[in-house]
Amino acid sequence: MHIIRAQRIFDGHDLIHSRAVVVDGGRITALLDDAENALDLGDVTLLPGLIDTHVHLAFDAGPDPVARLDEDGLYERMHAAAQQHLAAGVTTVRDLGDKDYLAIKLAQEFTEGPEILSAGAPITSPRGHCWFLGGEAEGEEGIREAVRERAARGASAIKMMVTGGEMTPGSHSHLLQFTPAEIRAAAEEAHLHGLPITGHAHAGAGIAAALEAGFDSIEHVSFFTEDSVSHDHDLIARLADSGVFASLTVGLLPGFVPPPSIAPRIALLAEGMRLLHAAGVQIIGGSDAGIGPVKPHGILPYGGEMLVDFAGCTPTEVLRSFTSLAARACRVDDRKGRIAPGFDADLLAVEGDPTKDHRLLRRPAAVFRRGIRTS
Repeated sequence: MHIIRAQRIFDGHDLIHSRAVVVDGGRITALLDDAENALDLGDVTLLPGLIDTHVHLAFDAGPDPVARLDEDGLYERMHAAAQQHLAAGVTTVRDLGDKDYLAIKLAQEFTEGPEILSAGAPITSPRGHCWFLGGEAEGEEGIREAVRERAARGASAIKMMVTGGEMTPGSHSHLLQFTPAEIRAAAEEAHLHGLPITGHAHAGAGIAAALEAGFDSIEHVSFFTEDSVSHDHDLIARLADSGVFASLTVGLLPGFVPPPSIAPRIALLAEGMRLLHAAGVQIIGGSDAGIGPVKPHGILPYGGEMLVDFAGCTPTEVLRSFTSLAARACRVDDRKGRIAPGFDADLLAVEGDPTKDHRLLRRPAAVFRRGIRTS
């Protein structure tokens, strides 16, 4: 048993009066108002380790991450990517772009790294978005079989590419990749196996299809049209009423210059985030880490910038989105995302008070995984 003391504790919801956390066997066993004989971290805020709800450990964040997928050493590169997340204070990652079930293998073997929740290869249409990850399927029975395979291999979630995407030539972000019946089949089969399902959906039609099929969360939620963005206010209201999580794509290195296809849409994408937040949609943060140089692994702490500047979130709402809300979306909220007795001692300490300045998340003072200090 050991005790960790900080000036402030954010418990996943709010700042609390306690200043010390008792850890035993990798779990939090008690909170104390203060304590002697503790590891005193000084003028820091202790908060739950961050949870990134959308990463791609198989992508190396290089100029052409797809080209390297078939090079030797993929598993080792994924191991290094996971370490980068942990060093940044991200103690749990949800991998939504696995290849050959390597993220599941890594989750089982890399016990000193972040907890990895893998969906396996995303289910996509033949030659659809990210087909090169190995998740092509079609027809209701083919899709159900794809879900069953992932469940049998130990997946923690199911991901479906409901629409096309920007990084796959021949697929289109504004178009559906599956029929409504196929999308429903994926959701029904996932839930039969007790797994949450999330859908990559840029177009309004894709967002609506995922919502109507009973998906638990939706990635991106960007309302793309063929050449612009068009927000569906009625659909946003339905999202808010449903309780479905919107996993917004956040986190970029400073100096990012958007590609020509995206640059004209930035203001509209920002407005979409504001509309989602204003309507009361449950917002969580997925970085999409690995897809390019501006999204290195461990970039989630930079994601607060977009949630504050675009969506209008408060710093406290950012912290909740990256901790307790993210844990609920990933269905690990019985042991992650909170500082409370019985929860995993996955902890992040940052200097100062991040409930007043979300940018403090970028400078971790200490990171603990199962109560063991890793940095």
